[in-house]
Amino acid sequence: MIYIAGPMTGTPEFNFPAFHAAAKTLRHEGFDAVSPAEICPELGRTWDYYMRKDLAEMLKCDTIYLLKGWEKSKGASLEHCVAEALGMTVIFE
Repeated sequence: MIYIAGPMTGTPEFNFPAFHAAAKTLRHEGFDAVSPAEICPELGRTWDYYMRKDLAEMLKCDTIYLLKGWEKSKGASLEHCVAEALGMTVIFE
């Protein structure tokens, strides 16, 4: 499975369109894609609420796919760090 990571906080529509597009493309290419935009589509929770949910799903994956701008995101940077520490395959958009 491949987990999609990227900037959300402070982006228009929480960057859901980019996450949905990446998931669609990856699935079309035969990957079982996991998208944070689908894990917790509801809004109004705290950052740590979303990160706990997302990290739990990310840990089920063997690959992380980083959207453009990921390095400016606190959450995606954390996800990248965890992925690297766990030896996951890292793919950059």
